[in-house]
Amino acid sequence: MDRIIEEIREDLSRRIAVAADRLTDRTLTEDPAYAALTGRAELRERIHHTLDQAVEGLVRSSRGLPVELAGARATGALRAGQGLPLDSLRRTYRYGGRLLWQSLTEAVAAHDRAALPRLLPGAGALWDVLDQMAEAASEAYRLAEAERGGRERERRAALLDALFDGSAPAAEAAAQLGLPERGRFAVVALGPAGPGGPPRPEGGPGAGPGAPRLLWRVRADGETGLADLGHQPLEALRALLAPLAVRAGVSPVVGAPAELAGARRLAVLALRTAPPSAAPGTALLDERLPAALVAADPELAGRLRRVVLGPVLELPAEDARLLLTTLGTWLDCQGSTTHAAQRLYCHRNTVSNRLRRLERLTGRALSDPAHVVELALAHAAAAQAPSPAGATAPAARRGGPTPAGTARRSPRSPG
Repeated sequence: MDRIIEEIREDLSRRIAVAADRLTDRTLTEDPAYAALTGRAELRERIHHTLDQAVEGLVRSSRGLPVELAGARATGALRAGQGLPLDSLRRTYRYGGRLLWQSLTEAVAAHDRAALPRLLPGAGALWDVLDQMAEAASEAYRLAEAERGGRERERRAALLDALFDGSAPAAEAAAQLGLPERGRFAVVALGPAGPGGPPRPEGGPGAGPGAPRLLWRVRADGETGLADLGHQPLEALRALLAPLAVRAGVSPVVGAPAELAGARRLAVLALRTAPPSAAPGTALLDERLPAALVAADPELAGRLRRVVLGPVLELPAEDARLLLTTLGTWLDCQGSTTHAAQRLYCHRNTVSNRLRRLERLTGRALSDPAHVVELALAHAAAAQAPSPAGATAPAARRGGPTPAGTARRSPRSPG
């Protein structure tokens, strides 16, 4: 094969130049991606070089030498950096292979038509060379794209950190993330998720018209999302987050990127108000402000839990759980014993008896609004406690001193 090519080298070079022109014009006409990224002169030069390299690769292959692939790798890395689709790059290699074979056969026929049969065994070798070049270019493309993607992820993570931590000018970071100077933003804090969970929603046009856009940041202290709400209500985040099946806390809406650092702190606080359950949900801070007050100071929350509910927490675990569940349900039902009984699947008198027992143990009357506030906040503190309901706090163990402030008072009957 190398002997045939040497015999037609001069004519083949002229034909390859013509083929390079044809392929350049075809590529720019049929592939808008190329037309948008490169000029004709640059594209024609690289195509011409690739065709020449393919001929040299055919000669080297016929001599038992490896094909030189450095040029193909350089082309793949270049096109990845320019953002050209990989399919466009591979298509150019296919078209170039056809034109190169056509140029070879025409040059051999013009030199000596009787020599054409000698060329046929080289067809498979030529396509093997072109396949090696296309694969080398594709591999370099993928590597460069992966590196570029990694750099882009690092850049975006740094920009999100700047917004969430308030460590850099917010306006500049927001602009690089494509966020407006003024708008409607919120921050989402996620609880831990098991392995293999669904991907984090990004929102945007693909999630429906006007859907909130979400940008995610994973750090050692948790996973945080920045939501660009647009005109959507804050509640729209519930639908986006529901498939994750994890606890989530959502900050109030803020109007500028500079406010996102504070919003992140409020989102983390909202997350702490959402007790673990079999059906995790999304806690909006503004819907859980009393619980957020408790969560804001864990030390004070622990004191509140011990002072108000200490005698309840001294009970056996199941008894304590029953009383706390009844209290929580009664509070959720706006103080209606009847509705609480329906939700708990028991008789109204059973709920009343449990509540009277809780009043006796705590010295608080559910007919006194001030006592109800204390019990509601203490219940929130118990729900947020890391230990299960019914665990005995060190300062409230049986036989130990009564915590300050828990002097028994005669409860009044609930109304």
